[in-house]
Amino acid sequence: MNQSQETALKTLRFYATANYPCSYLDGQLARSQVATPTHLIDTAAYSVLMRHGFRRSGLFYYRPHCDQCQACLPLRLPVADFQADRSQRRAWERHLQLIATIGTPFYSPEHFALYQRYQQARHPGGGMDSDDMAQYQDFMIESHADTLLVEFREPSSGDGPGVLKMVSIIDQLDDGLSAVYTFYEPEPRQSYGTYNVLWQIRQARTRGASHLYLGYWVAQSQKMSYKSRFKPFQLFINGQWHAFRDTASLNKLLSENFTR
Repeated sequence: MNQSQETALKTLRFYATANYPCSYLDGQLARSQVATPTHLIDTAAYSVLMRHGFRRSGLFYYRPHCDQCQACLPLRLPVADFQADRSQRRAWERHLQLIATIGTPFYSPEHFALYQRYQQARHPGGGMDSDDMAQYQDFMIESHADTLLVEFREPSSGDGPGVLKMVSIIDQLDDGLSAVYTFYEPEPRQSYGTYNVLWQIRQARTRGASHLYLGYWVAQSQKMSYKSRFKPFQLFINGQWHAFRDTASLNKLLSENFTR
C-alpha cells in the first residue's frame, strides 16, 4: 500500500463480525470484516477499500472474513478491454429503447414496489423478499458515498413518465464505478440484468473510469455465475488482482483451490 492509500485509511478501524448463515453456500457460516467509522470513509478511502476487496451495503463497508472458506472473490471488469459476445449484443438490442435517468438516491413507493416484485420472484426465501420500507431504505438509499440512482423506463406514451422497468444504485470511485445493486421487473424472456451491466460498462467508459466493480463471484453459486460471462474480468485473490480471459484460465484457478 502506497503513502496516499495509507493516508486515506489511517483514521479507520476494522473489526470482524460474529458468524452468521452464509448467503451463497447452503449450510455454511460466514463472517465479515467491517471498516469503521463509516462517516469518515470518503471517496478516496472507499476507492482504496474497493481495491482491497470491500463492498458497500447501506452505511456499512465490509469484505468476507470467513475462517475456513475463500469462496467469495471480488470481481471487476477492465472496461476498456471488454468485448460483448453475441448473446450480450442481443440483450443490448432487446432493451435499447429504455430511457435512463441519472440522479441521486431517493425513496419512491414505485421503486419499492418494483423491488418487492423482484425479490419475491428472483430471490424467494432469501430474506430480502420480506424487507419492509425501512430495511429497503437502509440498504438502497442510505449512503455516505458518491452514489447515483438510475431509473430505466419505457418511452412515455403520454404526458407522464414511461413504465418503470429497472433501478440501479451505482457508486462512483476514484478508478471506476461500483454496481451496488440493481432490481428490475421480473418478466419472462427478458435480459434486463445483462443489459444493465452493459449500460454500466458504457457509463464507466464515458466517465473515463478504468473499472466496473461487480461485487463477489462465487464459483458454487449459480446466481453469481453471470458475472464471469463479461470478459475479460479480474478476480482479487490473495491480495492481488488476477486477469482471466477464458474458461480455461478460470478452470485453472478453480483447480488450484483458490476458492475453497
